[in-house]
Amino acid sequence: MITIDLRLLEEIRDHGREAYPEECCGALLGTGRDGPALVTRVERMRNSRGEERRRRYTIDPLEYVQIERQADEEGIEVLGFYHSHPDHPARPSEYDRERAFPFFHYVVLGVAAGQPGDVGSFVLSEDRGVFEREELSIEAPEGVTHA
Repeated sequence: MITIDLRLLEEIRDHGREAYPEECCGALLGTGRDGPALVTRVERMRNSRGEERRRRYTIDPLEYVQIERQADEEGIEVLGFYHSHPDHPARPSEYDRERAFPFFHYVVLGVAAGQPGDVGSFVLSEDRGVFEREELSIEAPEGVTHA
């Protein structure tokens, strides 16, 4: 299970909207990588995929090392990553599975005709064979209640 504040989810949605028709990507930072994960911050990252950015994303290894160091300095962890799927469902592709790691959470945002839509969270099985959907809990900001 992974929990994210509604405001942080809106940041991901905004990123997907702004990057459309290309894929956006970013890091999920927080606590609980090995248990119930709590996202406390999202960090936009550059899609360094080149000409294929409409259908793929790649995070530069040096940028990844930088975000790991930053998280360590802040006493939090890189829990995983988010990315968008322009005009495709909010679920990982085979390409995503081939490049994923079992210890990260992957949040995928569907963006249809420039408008953010469904979002799902997934973890890769230990044998790296399949992505499994996990519960994505969205919390209201502090002081805000749902009617």
